[in-house]
Amino acid sequence: MKAVLATPAGAVLRDLPTPTVGAGQLLVRVHAAALNRADLRTLQLGENTVLGMEWAGEVVAVAPDVTAFRVGDRVMCSGKAAFAEYAVADVGRTMKIPAERISYREASSVMLALQTMHDAIVTHGRIERGDRVLIHGAASSVGLTGAKIARACGAGFVMGTSRDPARRAALLDNGFDAVLDSDDPRWPEQSLGLTAGDGFNVIVDQVAGARFNDLIQVAAILGRIVNVGRLGGATGAFDFETHAVKRLSYIGVTFRTRSSAEIQLITERMHRDLSDALDRGELSIPLDREFALADAAQAYERMKANLHFGKITLRIDQ
Repeated sequence: MKAVLATPAGAVLRDLPTPTVGAGQLLVRVHAAALNRADLRTLQLGENTVLGMEWAGEVVAVAPDVTAFRVGDRVMCSGKAAFAEYAVADVGRTMKIPAERISYREASSVMLALQTMHDAIVTHGRIERGDRVLIHGAASSVGLTGAKIARACGAGFVMGTSRDPARRAALLDNGFDAVLDSDDPRWPEQSLGLTAGDGFNVIVDQVAGARFNDLIQVAAILGRIVNVGRLGGATGAFDFETHAVKRLSYIGVTFRTRSSAEIQLITERMHRDLSDALDRGELSIPLDREFALADAAQAYERMKANLHFGKITLRIDQ
C-alpha cells in the first residue's frame, strides 16, 4: 500500500502494509482525500506518521461488530492516515455518501467541515430561524461550509470576514450576504450598521487573538460566540464588562479532547440535520486544485502559500 508520511524531509510517498480493522472500524479503499491545515503542523514536526484527516471511498472490510455499513458502501470519513490507498475509519466518524451524483472528490472535501460547523452553529450556537450569523475568518472550506449550514438552518443574514480582497468577492458568490475586511479597524462599526445596530446572534470565530473584543462588540444581546480556530493567536484581551452586559455565551470547541462516543454523537446529529441538504447539493463548496497522491508535497506547498480558495484534494490512483 502506498501512503504519504510526514517525515523530517517533508511529505514522502512510501510503501506500507495495508492496515487491518479493529472493533467498530471499517477498511476503506480511498478514492479521494482532502488537505487540512492541521496537517501542516504534523508536517512541521516530521513525525513519521501518515498524513490526512478526511477522505472518501469504498468500504472493503468491516469489523464483526459493525452493522451500519457493509462492503461496497460509498462513504465519507474523518480521522487519521487518509493519504493512502487504504484507510481505517471509525464508524462514529463515517457517513454514507447520500447520493450517487456526489463524487468521491466532493465527498472528501466536506466531511470534517460539516462535523465542525454543525457542532459550532447548531449544537453550541443554537441557531434559530432568522438569526444573524457571522463567520469570522470565512475564506476557508470550514468557513464556506458554515455559511451553507447557516442558510440550510434558516439564517436571516450571513456575514463573513476576510483579509483578502479577491476572497471577499468570491465569498459573496458562496452563501454570504456581506463580507468585510477584518484588517479594517472600522469593520465592527460597519457590521453593526448592516444589522441595524442589533449585532449577530451566532458568531463562529476562527481567528481569536489580539482583536477578539471586536466580536464581543458586534454580538447581539444573548449572542453565542463559538471559537473553533485561533489563526490570529491563542491569547488576547477579553472585555468582561460588555460580555456580562450583553449576557453572551462564549464556547470553545475542539475535536482533540473529545471521546469517540462524543465524536459519534456529532456525526449522528450532523447526519440527521444535514443529509437532505447535502443530497440536494446545498452544502457543496468550491474545489481548488486536485493533485495525485505522489504530489502531496506540492499540494501542501500550495496550501502553505495560501494560494487556494476552496478545498485542495488528492486523487488516489488504484
